[in-house]
Amino acid sequence: MTMDLTGKKIVLGLSGGVACYKAAELCRALIKEGASVQVVMTEAATHFIGAVTMQALSGQTVYLDQWDARVANNMAHIDLTRSADAILIAPCSADFIRKLAHGACDDLLSTLCAARPHQVPLLIAPAMNVEMWENAATRRNVAQLRADGVGIFGPAAGEQACGETGFGRMQEPDELLHKLVAAFQPKVLAGKRVLVTAGPTYEAIDPVRGITNLSSGKMGYAVARAAREAGAEVLLVSGPTALPAPYGVRRVNVQSAQQMHDAVLAALGGQHVFIGVAAVADWRVTNASAQKMKKHEGAAPSLQFAQNADILATVAATALESGWPYCVGFAAESENLLAFGAAKREKKGIPLLVGNIGHHTFGQDDNSVILFDEHGHNVLARADKLTLARQLIGEVARRIAERSGASDKTP
Repeated sequence: MTMDLTGKKIVLGLSGGVACYKAAELCRALIKEGASVQVVMTEAATHFIGAVTMQALSGQTVYLDQWDARVANNMAHIDLTRSADAILIAPCSADFIRKLAHGACDDLLSTLCAARPHQVPLLIAPAMNVEMWENAATRRNVAQLRADGVGIFGPAAGEQACGETGFGRMQEPDELLHKLVAAFQPKVLAGKRVLVTAGPTYEAIDPVRGITNLSSGKMGYAVARAAREAGAEVLLVSGPTALPAPYGVRRVNVQSAQQMHDAVLAALGGQHVFIGVAAVADWRVTNASAQKMKKHEGAAPSLQFAQNADILATVAATALESGWPYCVGFAAESENLLAFGAAKREKKGIPLLVGNIGHHTFGQDDNSVILFDEHGHNVLARADKLTLARQLIGEVARRIAERSGASDKTP
């Protein structure tokens, strides 16, 4: 667990709506991630969930009234935001969106939003009926909030409590948590497009058997998430894994190395960065059976192999001609990592290669890696894979910024 919100103070605001039940789970999730949560509720919110519930979950007094005398100077709208790192309104009703858009200050929550210091981000998770969300006045108010720099998470589409279906559902607590965490990450890849491969590939022997490897995809998915958190538009080409796509990342599912090769080449145009994390099979079976092979006593099947196309080398050759994308490769070795990693980077013709000992990391939540470039190597200490992914993305962002500064070429 990364505990990404350790030391962060979050004001969690609840406005009126049935989605208040999700705010209870969100509050709990924020605390598990290390945050301190101060809950502020509108009077309407108390009709959907009790202040006692939110107090029990947050471990702090819940504030409802802007005249609350429990604040020493009777200025809760000032005191509650001066030490806050972010304000998140979840759920945020159509009425509360109206208040924010027009600067209304008629209750504690709307007043503290207006009085917050300029460096404290205001984030909202809209929740309302589909017709309310599509209402012209609501759309104008949302557009105004975007123009004012308010972060808007959602809404999601689906079945609503009223029985209708469409956009207006508050996003789920887990997604809101990920988006809040991402809001604190530096946007070092803002405006960039990143293509990531992840997971194993699967080479069929017959319709029910195949050759694969132990890659879980965790590192590649962490890299895709970190790139998205850094502000990039991310496409993830993934072999077979049991992992959900990171929020905000578009995923293309493939099985074989050839399918991954084709998907990467189809998407390569316009990419600023390519990060090949996938453990791609070097060989494929050329005489795969159309039907399940039957076992015959004393006789093993005779399999014939051909070498798969080298995805990383192909992308690197493209980059050599045009200057883009910036190529990052991964090498999973079982021994002599320093020698093999340096040699592989040179052979592939790429500026940066990430090496690790494969059987020590496949399926694990943490890893230790070595970065190889033209100047030598740099060891990143063992850490969880998301932490390492963020460090890698920071390195990539720094390097492409230097490259962009030295060249006018763009994808």
